[in-house]
Amino acid sequence: MENIPVFKPLIEQEEINASIEALKLGWLGMGSYVGEFEEALKKFLGASDRHVAAVSTGHAALHLGLLVAGVGPGDEVITPSFNNVADFQAILATGAQPVFCDIQNDTLCIDLEKAEQLITSKTKAIIVMDYDCVLCDHNRVAQFAQKHNLRVIHDAAHSLGSKYQGKMVGSFSDICMFSFDPVKTMTCIDGGALVVKTEEELKKIHEMRLIGMSQPTSIMYNNNRAWTYDVKQIGFRYHMANLHAAIGLAQLTKMMKISESRRAACRYYNEKLDLIPEVTVPKTDFNDITPFLYYIRVPENKRDSLRSYLLKQGIDTGIHWQPGHEFTLLKNCRKGDLSITDQVGNEILSLPLHSMISKDTLDRVIEGICSFFKRII
Repeated sequence: MENIPVFKPLIEQEEINASIEALKLGWLGMGSYVGEFEEALKKFLGASDRHVAAVSTGHAALHLGLLVAGVGPGDEVITPSFNNVADFQAILATGAQPVFCDIQNDTLCIDLEKAEQLITSKTKAIIVMDYDCVLCDHNRVAQFAQKHNLRVIHDAAHSLGSKYQGKMVGSFSDICMFSFDPVKTMTCIDGGALVVKTEEELKKIHEMRLIGMSQPTSIMYNNNRAWTYDVKQIGFRYHMANLHAAIGLAQLTKMMKISESRRAACRYYNEKLDLIPEVTVPKTDFNDITPFLYYIRVPENKRDSLRSYLLKQGIDTGIHWQPGHEFTLLKNCRKGDLSITDQVGNEILSLPLHSMISKDTLDRVIEGICSFFKRII
């Protein structure tokens, strides 16, 4: 019986053709495809008043976003402890410290009331993350940031293609980041993007992503490079490669069918699994959402045995995520009440979700869970 992975990228002939053309071009660094990808992503987001910079990974986007926000040594950044390690490492890379905040039990997004209790004179920014099927309350986030004079890093690694009150994610936040790594809703093999408000911020990112070199993108996006330039600030090897951007362009053209297939799969999961008393499903109808993953919550004392049971049937599962305050590196970071995070971290379970996933595959997963709980639906 074929194994069902948690994640599976949608790679079709278009992506293969794009890869071949990019390789034939022979310009393997940052070049014309990167510029085209940035413009296509900007158009897709409806972000005509914003600026998009493509980078090598989602982590690179987080790190550069924090630096653009002015975060540095001695500062603190409030982040959900229920978040990806990339966010924590990006904060540490600036010399700042993460401050761990709890999440809401229904949305699994940051609890702004608890975040209020963590504000100090050292607080420079706040990271808010859309978790899977549910978006943050971004209007409240903006009000919170204005009240406390904070920069907002919107971690939208899960929510590309989703809409908040009719606006595409990426078109309204202070600083927004995306990830295009191999498991994301759409992939560039690896890659990320930052969306910022001003040309000044964009210029800073352009230099920082290219180890500080001030080469104009107008030259590099024509598959060329300048041999004389200045270096005025610290920089990193964070630029996106042409091959990755070419694949990203092919993927962007498929976002409508990607979104529709993932919504349909998640609705089917919800319909069937909500009938099992021991299983808690996401509280959403998936309207205007492009889900990155599908999760359930099960009793803590049954999660590991459920994972083992499904694995024996060739069904992989995941855990997104272990809370940050549990890691050795971060256990001494300042934190508030994390009671919801602790509970969710012990109950959460990611099920297989792929673009264009078949009904037969979904039924195998559902039947496996029903069998474990001895339920017939």
